[in-house]
Amino acid sequence: MGFFEQFAVFMGSIADLATSPHAIFLLFGSVILGIIFGAMPGLTATLGVALLTTLTYGMDKAHAMVALMGIYVGGVYGGSYASILINIPGTAAAAATALDGYPLACRGEGGKALGMTTTASTIGTLVGMVFVVALSPVIAAFALEFTSWEFFLLALFGIIISGTLTSPDLVVKGWISGFIGLFLACMGRDKLQFFPRYTFGFPEMDMGIEIVPVLIGAFGIPQIIQTLRGSSCVAEAKKFHRILPEFKAITRNIVHIIRSSLIGVGIGAVPGIGEDIAGWVSYGAAKNASKHPEDFGKGRYEAVISTETANNSCIGGAMITLLNLGIPGSPPAAMLLGALMLHGVKPGPMITFEHPTFIIEVASILLLASAAMWICGMLLAKQVVKVLRIPPQLFMPIIGVLCIIGSYALGLNIFNLYLMLIVGVVAYFLTEMGYPIAPLVIGVILGPMFDANLRRALMLDQGSFMPIFNRPVAFILFFLIVMTMLTQIPPIRRLKDYVVGKIWSFLVLVLKRWPKQVLWGQSGENKQNLVAAIACALLAGCGILAAFSLSLALFLMVIITAAYVLYLQYRKSPEHGNEG
Repeated sequence: MGFFEQFAVFMGSIADLATSPHAIFLLFGSVILGIIFGAMPGLTATLGVALLTTLTYGMDKAHAMVALMGIYVGGVYGGSYASILINIPGTAAAAATALDGYPLACRGEGGKALGMTTTASTIGTLVGMVFVVALSPVIAAFALEFTSWEFFLLALFGIIISGTLTSPDLVVKGWISGFIGLFLACMGRDKLQFFPRYTFGFPEMDMGIEIVPVLIGAFGIPQIIQTLRGSSCVAEAKKFHRILPEFKAITRNIVHIIRSSLIGVGIGAVPGIGEDIAGWVSYGAAKNASKHPEDFGKGRYEAVISTETANNSCIGGAMITLLNLGIPGSPPAAMLLGALMLHGVKPGPMITFEHPTFIIEVASILLLASAAMWICGMLLAKQVVKVLRIPPQLFMPIIGVLCIIGSYALGLNIFNLYLMLIVGVVAYFLTEMGYPIAPLVIGVILGPMFDANLRRALMLDQGSFMPIFNRPVAFILFFLIVMTMLTQIPPIRRLKDYVVGKIWSFLVLVLKRWPKQVLWGQSGENKQNLVAAIACALLAGCGILAAFSLSLALFLMVIITAAYVLYLQYRKSPEHGNEG
């Protein structure tokens, strides 16, 4: 599908949804519900998507996606309310926001901070949407060349990297959690020879386990138990007045917004990592780039802007790998995968053939959801704050009932209810022992891909693993898996840190001592010419790229042009001597 066809589908999808009262009601209702789930300590976007999935069973595909994307976007954004106003992160993704958001609220600037984070979150979601449209054709075309070996190794890499990054202190726990999920996914009859595996005599398990009850149990039950065991005190939300931010305040932080958007998209594409890691990485990047890093933690607007932009741009990154590879980039995206399969959509490289316009429609829903999030954030902030005063011990039993109803309603099968409770109890004890849950969920989701493709590849190659070393992509994935595991061994890890540190120190030394007059001239008069030449070269490269992917080329042209314009404005600013 060419660029103009994609644009026509995109605008047509927006027009269809924007003129449908049912879709608008679902959009705003799900966004508001997501904001509440994100704002209430103990509730998360993941749990919100899980509970809403069962309620969308009777909807058509388009309206179901509107509701699910709305609660996903609203849930990720909603965590900033509790972080800024009561210093209790509503979600893990908003933990970094609390470091500077609450000091701003204590100074009476909570409303302004919420306005800034609302706008930054909206921009981050839009940037993620652009990346979904731009990169999906490239990734899908690349993935079409995959064989069973590549898909098997891709699934294994997703489980390994998820366990590594979600349990950095003791990665073995993350790997164990991931392989527990893989074990659960292998229950049921073998898809190739229909041989029963770990069914324990239950006929309900012949076709394997349902993903949605497992997801609800893994994320819902531990959260409910931990919240009910916690303290019952509720902090008083800080009062605020002005919410709508000034345009100049946004433009002053445009560099932080762009950097955090790119960080969020990149981290979102990594399997099972999620928005919380994106927020912390973006916070660290903003602190390192600041001229006053000592003020971070005392109430800096660029800190809350960076974390919230990265959180929401992470949605787009997670959707890229989810839709094109069938690998969720975050826990809410894992829930969304179960919902897509429930509605007859199987994410993966073939999605552009089976559902040619689906990715563009998802992008249009992301655009409308970001607009609805901004409107709701500006208009309903004071009303949402009142919900924060409800003690968690009152609403958590209600959430437990919804988990039970949601699991049973899926096919009206009592076995799914038992499955949800068993998985929930196991997940709770794993959490108490320090095992992360995200790798377990990734293992359950990627298990069928891992199992079926490994079996198929071995059957086609007479049990030989040698084709891994004969296929470039398969070998690269195998190399990444081996290196990821080896670098966690303490001696090798120390060696890696030492080598990387030496290389980084050398690069810094070279850059500091590089003769600037060669590049800039004696007084810096050649600097702007050099940057202009680099920009022109990059634009020329985009022209060549257009022969292969017009949408990606246009997207890169816009990014390069915007970066060059920002550079010119930076050079002309008063604090840089008006050198432009």
